[in-house]
Amino acid sequence: MRWALVKVSLAVTAMVVFAFAVPLALVVKEMARDRAFSNAERRAAGLAPVLAITTDRDELEKAVASTEEGAAGRLAIHIPAAGADGERLEIGTRRVSEKDLAVTRRINRVSIAEVPGGFVLLQPTAISSAQVAYVEIFVPEGDVSNGVTTAWLVLAGVGLALVVGSVAVADRLGVRMVQPAQRLAGAAHELGEGRLGVRVPEEGPAELKSAAVAFNSMADQVVQLLANERELAADLSHRLRTPLTVLRLNAASLGSGPVAEQTRAAVEQLEREVDIIIRTAREAKPQTQAAGPGAGCDAAEVVRQRMDFWSALAEDEGRPVRVAGVERPVRIPVARPELVAALDALLGNVFRHTPEGTAFSIDVHNGDDAVIVLVSDAGPGIENPAAALARGNSGARDGSTGLGLDIARRLAEATGGDVRIGRSVLGGTEVRVWIGLGGRGTGSASRASRPPRRRRGGTGTRRAGVG
Repeated sequence: MRWALVKVSLAVTAMVVFAFAVPLALVVKEMARDRAFSNAERRAAGLAPVLAITTDRDELEKAVASTEEGAAGRLAIHIPAAGADGERLEIGTRRVSEKDLAVTRRINRVSIAEVPGGFVLLQPTAISSAQVAYVEIFVPEGDVSNGVTTAWLVLAGVGLALVVGSVAVADRLGVRMVQPAQRLAGAAHELGEGRLGVRVPEEGPAELKSAAVAFNSMADQVVQLLANERELAADLSHRLRTPLTVLRLNAASLGSGPVAEQTRAAVEQLEREVDIIIRTAREAKPQTQAAGPGAGCDAAEVVRQRMDFWSALAEDEGRPVRVAGVERPVRIPVARPELVAALDALLGNVFRHTPEGTAFSIDVHNGDDAVIVLVSDAGPGIENPAAALARGNSGARDGSTGLGLDIARRLAEATGGDVRIGRSVLGGTEVRVWIGLGGRGTGSASRASRPPRRRRGGTGTRRAGVG
């Protein structure tokens, strides 16, 4: 489309320039010719007063020699039968042929004849003897075309400038029309590849702007549909694993006996089956993180909401709880259901794998390029942090699915961040979730610019399984 517009503009402008420039060039040439002959006619008329007074050769020779044309040999006077012997008198340098002179006598008006090197203007002039003399003025070829070449060059330059300008304008117009279409096509390809955060600027011609609005609306709808799907999966985790955690804790307080053991075994079996269902659901869907409009959430609000739920259970078990950094909104490029699922998974780990009465805390740190969520506890710690982080991918069957840390790790890595395990100030484990604010990425660029960690991982002993 862009080159088509350029070609059309080039053709149209070239035709317009040709249609106007050629006639104008001819007019300029004709004007230069008229100017040259008008000047010659005016100089020839300057001898009329002398011819009206006298036809004496000496006087006329002086008059001719006194003029610029006469001194240059470009002036001549033809007086028929003016001498004492009745013969024709010619003064000055003659260039006109006898034939052209006879034509001028016959028509008795100004005439122009072509001679070698230029043109000759013959001007009839009445003399005292009631006869007509003819003043001959030679006009060189250079005077006739004086300024024509310069005028033609100017016209050619103006025409070329018009053509170049029209091509440039057409090219810019083509770019303005083509670029939105290219962006729309590129965004469609990216959306097809799973990058749900891609959006198209709503700019350009009205038609392409409408197409961009429709595309963005469609992409938002796709994000919303996928968010609803993931929210259903998250609800499965919230509605099953969280009550199971409470049920497991209550079953632990039943004491000993066959009924109590059967109850605890049934709870563990049910929890394993739920973990298998959750793992199957997570593996069946590709992990696509939408970093565009409609995909973010307020991390501070989510933390406050989930802590309202978990603090009630913590109060029943006598666990001190501290929450910090949630006073102001903290926007992150993560869907709300994913953050809720990650927080519940990490807090569920604290309740399942630390004794009752163990304190824990959540801290949210909002930086320029990242948001850090710290989940800390005062438990015994993790024996092998690297294995705990890898368990979600290894499919271990040691009593823990490893999905808790795996959920948080995938959430962080989708934004260019990561998850690390270290020793907390409470004496137990600190799970640090680094969420990048620059969208999707591998995380290597973000890690290179991060400040040193406050607390590195310790080597304490902790529960065998980490969820």
